[in-house]
Amino acid sequence: MPRTYQSSRINLKVNLPDTIIYFSRHGETDWNVSERIQGQENIDINARGRAQADRNGDLMKSLIGDGEGFDFVASPLRRTRETMERIRTRMGIDPHDYRTDPRLMEVSFGDWQGFMIEDIAAKTPELVTARARDKWNFVPPGKTAESYAILGKRVASWLSEVKGPTVCVTHGGCLRTIFQMIEGLDGHDAANLAITQDHILRLENGKLTWM
Repeated sequence: MPRTYQSSRINLKVNLPDTIIYFSRHGETDWNVSERIQGQENIDINARGRAQADRNGDLMKSLIGDGEGFDFVASPLRRTRETMERIRTRMGIDPHDYRTDPRLMEVSFGDWQGFMIEDIAAKTPELVTARARDKWNFVPPGKTAESYAILGKRVASWLSEVKGPTVCVTHGGCLRTIFQMIEGLDGHDAANLAITQDHILRLENGKLTWM
């Protein structure tokens, strides 16, 4: 029977099958280093990010061998796809034999994507203040923009459909919503949670563990 997790902050019920999921965040990008707002912009991982992806691939191989019986799924953005392909290469399997799901894309920052937060603060300080006050529910300007609460709904939709053992490469924002849903974190704490790029996160029996 699938477990049901209730997220009171965003009113979600997540039906999670009795299975195991290994998550990896994408490797580091130059925009991560400079703290430029990335969101759904298609940015490549850098040299350090490739080393992080290789490290996670080595770890995955030690955990599940060639991954037989596992579904492999990634966000369709370039940084997650290269990370997945490097992981699969280190596991000794076809780097391109995986699928993508747009529900695993990073939160959209709308019109803010590509800018530094200090540049935004210089033009619209009231919006930066509003975001700091309620980062979980704040929606930046722009037609495509999302809050973490909105992001959580599409991540929950994907999570509810997981049918068996899975390896997933996604983004920091998506993993923050997973911590919020599974561990019941307050929205403020979840939105500000540090998500490493050189470790694997395991979800098993309703518990999240960094590896």
